[in-house]
Amino acid sequence: MRTPAPDTRPVALTIAGSDSGGGAGIQADLATMAAHGVFGTSAITAVTAQHTRGVESSHVLPLEEIEAQIDAVTGDFDVAAAKTGMLATTEIVELVAEKASEFDFPLVVDPVMVATSGDRLLEPEAERAYEDLLSAATVATPNADEAEVLTGVEVVDEESAREAGREILKTGVDAVLVKGGHVPGERVQDVLVTADEVRAFEHPRIGTDATHGSGCALAAAIASRLANGQPLSDAVGGATDFLARAVRYYYDVGEGHGAVNHMAPLRNEAAREATAEEVEAVVEEFVEADVAALVPEVGMNVVGATPYAEAVDETAAVEGRITRTLSGVHPNRGVRFGASSHVAWFLLAAREFFPGLRFAVNCRFDEDVEAALEDLEWAVAEYDRSEEPTEIAGIEGRTMQWGAQRAFEDRDEPTAGVIDRGAVGKEAMVTLVAADLRTLVERTLALHTAVEEAGTGATGDEP
Repeated sequence: MRTPAPDTRPVALTIAGSDSGGGAGIQADLATMAAHGVFGTSAITAVTAQHTRGVESSHVLPLEEIEAQIDAVTGDFDVAAAKTGMLATTEIVELVAEKASEFDFPLVVDPVMVATSGDRLLEPEAERAYEDLLSAATVATPNADEAEVLTGVEVVDEESAREAGREILKTGVDAVLVKGGHVPGERVQDVLVTADEVRAFEHPRIGTDATHGSGCALAAAIASRLANGQPLSDAVGGATDFLARAVRYYYDVGEGHGAVNHMAPLRNEAAREATAEEVEAVVEEFVEADVAALVPEVGMNVVGATPYAEAVDETAAVEGRITRTLSGVHPNRGVRFGASSHVAWFLLAAREFFPGLRFAVNCRFDEDVEAALEDLEWAVAEYDRSEEPTEIAGIEGRTMQWGAQRAFEDRDEPTAGVIDRGAVGKEAMVTLVAADLRTLVERTLALHTAVEEAGTGATGDEP
């Protein structure tokens, strides 16, 4: 008999409806909690038959069954945080408010009142009952429409979000996060209002309609982070980052708009070791092939992004780059995350247009390399540094981001590489990009062979 090795986790509770399509409700909450390392429990308020195209039917559970679920969970588990979602009727809101008044753990209330279509989901009595529930809550997370229902304030910008948040604070809730997903604009701004401060969390708007269940996921993420002991502001900031990634890399399932990818951050973290190993494999092949003809004066770097990478510290690269020596090319040190800045920023910017791109390498660029590229007949793009806006010059990563944008923004397919002809004090480069390791290796070695066969490439005889 083997010795057991129990895994102790914080416990969170969701009180919400069931979504048979898995994109929202209890299913989304439990997936989000699992992604945050929290053990999820539930009290189901209603059962819905729905999918990615809409709701077919719904059935509200008897009040005594909902109460029994809440009592069963809170009577056995050491609940560290809870959240509410679809409560459906006045009686359920009143029941949850009564139970919440006895909770000794944080409560996140997502006041589900208005459908995406703009239709009101609750009768006026239930909307008024929410005031009692909010008085027992740690934080409320209304969207702009729900904030207007609660306050009469039309939320159209940060100032009106502040105003609505301050009005909702009068219910007795400790904090209000007025969500900006329904407010038009290039950026989504969620505004956290407490008695002591106002803080805005901003993210670029993502061009997708696969946002069903995003409110559920955000509230569940906040509750999970509170269960893990994070301060409220940190929990909200981390949850909005979580949601932005989950929406961008949504699940392409069903015949409708798809579903929020609650596991994207977890899978991204799990892919770190494999990504680093892939970069190491690329470097080994380049060392073995002695790609000296392609190594720039400033050195070469190979960068690999995790599948859902959004930041430099989620890209693996060679610390100190790859340089030419008397005995061939060699990496100065090992592979680690965050080791590259310029090539990493370029790859991340390219991923804004083609998220499937995961690998990049910067190579020497001169007349010989340009001729080799033409012989290979690859699709390549280029940008001119003389056209760079003065306001971004010298800002870390901005030139590379701007260059990638110029190279990829008007294309239907990514190019094999992007040429930067350099400037005063800036060496000319060509950066090769690919969605997978083998393609990057094959392209780089093909370019190296083409340069060497021309008989004019660097020989690697000098360091």
